[in-house]
Amino acid sequence: MPAVFTPQTPARVSASVIEVSPAGQPPFEVVYERRGSGEPMLLLHGIGHHWQAWEPVLTVLAGSYDVIALDLPGFGASPGLPDGVSYGLESVVPLLAETCTALGVERPHVVGNSLGGLLALELGLHGFARSVTALSPAGFFTRPERLYAFAVLRGMRAGARALPDPVLGALASTAVGRAALTSTIYARPGRRSADAVVAETRALRQAPGFAPVLAQGQRPGALFEADVTGIPVTIGWGDRDRLLLRRQGVRAKRTIPAARLVRLRGCGHVPMNDDPATVARVIADTARCAPAPPLRR
Repeated sequence: MPAVFTPQTPARVSASVIEVSPAGQPPFEVVYERRGSGEPMLLLHGIGHHWQAWEPVLTVLAGSYDVIALDLPGFGASPGLPDGVSYGLESVVPLLAETCTALGVERPHVVGNSLGGLLALELGLHGFARSVTALSPAGFFTRPERLYAFAVLRGMRAGARALPDPVLGALASTAVGRAALTSTIYARPGRRSADAVVAETRALRQAPGFAPVLAQGQRPGALFEADVTGIPVTIGWGDRDRLLLRRQGVRAKRTIPAARLVRLRGCGHVPMNDDPATVARVIADTARCAPAPPLRR
C-alpha cells in the first residue's frame, strides 16, 4: 500500500474538468482529481476549501479505490453554479448525483469534511452512497454554535481577502505565519507546506460559492435531522476542532444511532492534515463494511 502523503509536499493542481448537464437545468462544470482503481469513492471538501484538502490521504486511498476528489461548485477551481440555480441542499445533492453519473460512477463510498460531511450524509440519506464517512460534518450545531462558526468563517474570508499576495507568501513561508493563517482549522498548522497554505487561502478568497452557501446555512433546512439507515456511516470528530465543537458529534450520533462515532485525537476541523494515517484508516474501515456491489451481467 502506498505511503500516506506527507502534508509538507507541495500541493498539486488538477486539470480535469467535466461538464454536467442535468435534465431541465443549465449545465455546469466541475474540476476534479481522480486516482486509483476499485470501488468508487467520492471526496467532498468543506466551505471555502478545495479538493487538495484531501491530498494527505488521497494517495493511500487510491491504492484500494477509484478515488474522485471534487472541487464543489463555486469552490476551488470549479465555477459557481449558473444564475438561478440554488446552493441549497435540495439543489446541490441531486447535482452531485448527476456529477457522479457524468463521471461514470454509481453509488460511490462518500467521504466529506464540514460542508462536505453534511453533503455526504444527504447523499447517503437519499440513496446515492454505499457508505458515508463524515468528518466534522456541518448541520449539528445549535443556533449559538452556528453564529460562532459563521462569524469565524466570515473572519477567515475577510482576512484572506485583505492579504496581498506578497504578504500572504511571506506569512506562509514560516511556521508561525502558517499557524496565524490556518490554526482555526488545523491542530498542526506548521505541517502545511507554504504553497499549500497560499493555495488554500486564495481558494477561500476567490470562492464565488462562499456567500450563497453561508446564506443557505442559516435556513432551518441546513440542520441534519434524519436517520441514515441501510449503509455504514461513520462520524469522525477531531478533539481539537475549534470551528465545529466536538460535542456536536454526540448530537450526530443521537440523530444517526447506528453510526460509528470516532474521536480523532490531536486533530482539528480538517483532520486529514493532522493525522492522515488515522483518517485514511477510518475511511477504509467504513468502506469495507459496505456490502459488495452487485455483479453486472
